[in-house]
Amino acid sequence: MSDARLDILAIGNAIVDVLAAADDAFIEQEGLDKGSMRLIDAEEATRLYGRMAAGREISGGSAANTAAGIAMLGARAGFVGQVATDQLGEVFSHDIQAMGVEFSTPPIDADIPTARCLILVTPDAQRTMNTFLGAAQYLPAGAIDERQVRDAAILYLEGYLWDPEQPRAAMERAILIAREAGRKVAFTLSDAFCISRHRADFQGLIDEGRIDILFANEAEILSLTGAGSFDQAVAEVAPKVPTLVVTRSGLGAIGVEGGTRVDVPAEPIEEIVDTTGAGDLFAAGFLVGHARGRSLKDRLRMGAIAAAEIISHYGARPEADLRALIRARLG
Repeated sequence: MSDARLDILAIGNAIVDVLAAADDAFIEQEGLDKGSMRLIDAEEATRLYGRMAAGREISGGSAANTAAGIAMLGARAGFVGQVATDQLGEVFSHDIQAMGVEFSTPPIDADIPTARCLILVTPDAQRTMNTFLGAAQYLPAGAIDERQVRDAAILYLEGYLWDPEQPRAAMERAILIAREAGRKVAFTLSDAFCISRHRADFQGLIDEGRIDILFANEAEILSLTGAGSFDQAVAEVAPKVPTLVVTRSGLGAIGVEGGTRVDVPAEPIEEIVDTTGAGDLFAAGFLVGHARGRSLKDRLRMGAIAAAEIISHYGARPEADLRALIRARLG
């Protein structure tokens, strides 16, 4: 991996998170279910965005969160995702590059707005999310830079992006390039709903040996296998991938590599405030550890430390120095 220019190149949904304060009266007036998440169309996204109070706009999306965490851990990260030629597209591009992430995907020149998640935060800290996927669903295979993929030690793919046809083709092309270059391919299952829609495809990627590092949580690996127990699900999948990583919320995480299973506990924190981005930052910590040749146990602990930092506050961007936290706890 020493010849790689990037440690990890991530591909996923390019979404701008727009966070704004709102009172209960606004939520009720808009007919929203407080604390829920819904998918909305372009017209509703434009309308609601225009009615929201001034807020904070930051680059988001699962794999983008992971790429930002990787950069904050001092590793060399790149991200591939589709934005549009609009204000939020510029916000996404500027923000993720300011985090130290290489981002060079050309914006789409079409009447399709940049994806955004409009997050209304009420005084009781509830987050009501309204997501428009927009341009993120139109990442073409031609947007994959073959040299960039070959220059990355690890290619990291987000299962959420498997739904639309164009990004699926883009990711399949990236996998082919990475494998031909002898690079590692990491994949996160993302969500049990993604698995229910694409179980055969995901199982095919695993069975065909195209995945080197598979990330899942407990619900996802159970959904993927249909197994009756967690240990049974792990036993079914682990022999098919060189590295299997499964997070279990408060129960910690497990990793299986070369037939050896390692369990680590969750890192202790005073209070769980917001679990948004926990899995994304766990992946960041683990992947950085992998790129640096750390042991499986250390990689799992690096992921757990990063995840614990994220769930201790609102938002999916670390507020503490992750490198300092890991040095203090692991050395």
